[in-house]
Amino acid sequence: MTVYGITFSPTGGTDKVTELLMEAMDGEKKMLSLLSEKEDYSKHIFKSQDICFIAVPSFGGRVPQEAVKRLGMMKGNQARAVLVCVYGNRAYEDTLMELKDAAREAGFVPAAAVAAIAEHSIMHRFAQGRPDETDQKELREYGQRIREYLDSQENPGELNVPGNHPYKELGTTSFIPKLGKDCNSCGRCAALCPVGAIDPDHVERVDEKKCISCMRCIAVCPKNARSLDRNILCAVEEKMAKLFETRKENELFLGENA
Repeated sequence: MTVYGITFSPTGGTDKVTELLMEAMDGEKKMLSLLSEKEDYSKHIFKSQDICFIAVPSFGGRVPQEAVKRLGMMKGNQARAVLVCVYGNRAYEDTLMELKDAAREAGFVPAAAVAAIAEHSIMHRFAQGRPDETDQKELREYGQRIREYLDSQENPGELNVPGNHPYKELGTTSFIPKLGKDCNSCGRCAALCPVGAIDPDHVERVDEKKCISCMRCIAVCPKNARSLDRNILCAVEEKMAKLFETRKENELFLGENA
């Protein structure tokens, strides 16, 4: 048995949550990223005894569509899946439901799910520092409970998660990071952009129709040369502050026979 972490984690928060959940699992552990637009994901073929933590951030209450497409290229072969949705303390809406559908379509068997909080990737004042020590302890406990559940169930029961059909409408991209004067044109942002939105020969050029506002270009820049317009960001933060003021808690979902 191999335990896989299959993640779409542009700024690292989703990876961190997944690693905490996987700590309790036995067997060889491998991490697979869904961030590369050039990888042939069809080469990833799993076995029925494998356990796959499939983890994504919630983008406006939905799964990033690039993650759906890339996951769909994989061959689950009835491997049991733990679905993980990471969000910045507002709401995850239809993310887990959509991820469950995508995992099933790819041949995985959804057995458990987690909705976890991590620092907001755009508005960092929200859920700042999370997963904090309390979260980390709880996520490790979730991992242990998931392990015990999977060990005790040869055939996981139906997994019920929050969400709706049809899913909420996809939002439009509104935050496009801009290039600053400290850029030395190293090209790292272009090379690591998960959707190829940055011209590798002219990194100041961003295809705004492709950009998904994932903030990976900001996270990977060694010069901190990309950023969002501070005035616009502050205005949006103030407008949305009430939606974030109550601390949301992590959630664990197990199959019906748990």
